[in-house]
Amino acid sequence: MEKGQLEDFEEKMVNELSIKAEKTSLINPELFSKYNVKRGLRDLDGKGVLVGLTEIGEVHSYILDEDEMIPVPGRLNYRGIDIRDIVDGFMGDDRYGFEETCYLLLFGNLPDKDSLKEFEKLLVLKQTLPEDFARGMIMSSPSKDIMNVLARNVLDLYSFDDDADNTSIKNVLKQCIRLIACFPSLAVYGYQAFSHYHGNKSLYIHSPRPDLSIAENILYMLRPDSKFTKLEAKLLDIALVLHAEHGGGNNSSFVTHVVTSTGTDTYAVMAAALGALKGPRHGGANIKVVQMFEDMKRNLKDWNDSEEIKGFLTKIIKKEAFDKSGLIYGIGHAVYSISDPRAVIFKEYVAQLAKEKGLEDEYNLYAKVEELAPEIISRGNKMHKIVSANVDFYSGFVYRMLDIPDEMFTPIFAISRIAGWSAHRIEEIVNAGKIIRPAYKSVAGRRDYTVMDER
Repeated sequence: MEKGQLEDFEEKMVNELSIKAEKTSLINPELFSKYNVKRGLRDLDGKGVLVGLTEIGEVHSYILDEDEMIPVPGRLNYRGIDIRDIVDGFMGDDRYGFEETCYLLLFGNLPDKDSLKEFEKLLVLKQTLPEDFARGMIMSSPSKDIMNVLARNVLDLYSFDDDADNTSIKNVLKQCIRLIACFPSLAVYGYQAFSHYHGNKSLYIHSPRPDLSIAENILYMLRPDSKFTKLEAKLLDIALVLHAEHGGGNNSSFVTHVVTSTGTDTYAVMAAALGALKGPRHGGANIKVVQMFEDMKRNLKDWNDSEEIKGFLTKIIKKEAFDKSGLIYGIGHAVYSISDPRAVIFKEYVAQLAKEKGLEDEYNLYAKVEELAPEIISRGNKMHKIVSANVDFYSGFVYRMLDIPDEMFTPIFAISRIAGWSAHRIEEIVNAGKIIRPAYKSVAGRRDYTVMDER
């Protein structure tokens, strides 16, 4: 066959086989209720199925009163410390907080001045990539998806580690600190390669500076002129802190526990976690928020008209506007109901950056949607669940104000969450649990094998 005929044959076969694959994979939805399957590892009331214990992060969104779940304002604790107190602490001292947050998550306590200084020095020592890694690994195979670049490069680092399969705590900690330190370079260089080879733009490769924080270095390496304001770096630093950990039950952290439980190496574990975070139901949600607002701004005549905004949000709910999904992105969360503490904290500082950037009208539109959307969602919500803005609602807006390209939104999340994944990996190894292997019940009928001539 010629090339065109081969392509037509492939397309025809794939179309036919995909129909068969979809049909044979469909399970009667009633069977999930019949066998009391906890789909998504959640009860019908939304409460997560308890599958493990952790001391790293705690997500608190309700209290139990006579076995009834009563929603309360959301709280997020890192190692028992309220995230609000952590942010207020380093912001009150006019310091960057992500490095000390990493220390807290890994070692259980806040560092004193000397311990933090030594830890930051260790991160600087580990932030340099292996010689020729950027050119030989990142630049040689540019990809349109930076999360896939990150995963591939993490797996490539395995080859540069002489003790890669050693799962002792000392060695795993060394590997995790190295990944925390070099994730910004892996992500930014991956984007620069994409921008150059797929976007036809000039190639800028800035080495991270030892005198800058992780947040500052991201902006320094990402921008052609390497310039940024202190407020810009502070907002990015807060974003990193707020995304660093979210309990063991979030999808990517659970994946970290699952894959770690097999006994595999650190690089394979983190690549798996990156694959989980990449999904639009997990780490990719803030991009959809930004896209939704871009569509809203094009269609609204008056950004201050509450009735017009309500009308547009109603159209979204009715699947008549934006992407026809029926979802107002950034509103609602699997765990939080009354409030997401990360969104509450973020909003306070977002207003400052919007003022500096001259984007107060756009910020006010976000605030209006945050105010109006929960009521509109509740009208069509049969479960009557209380909803509020989640952290994704404002994070995409912040990244846009920081001139961070859309392709880097989820990688920024990964740069932050590697700290939490590292703590969860170590926790799983230390507690030496069994390999995580939940049960799946087969509901397929029994059949006899049919010989070829009788099929």
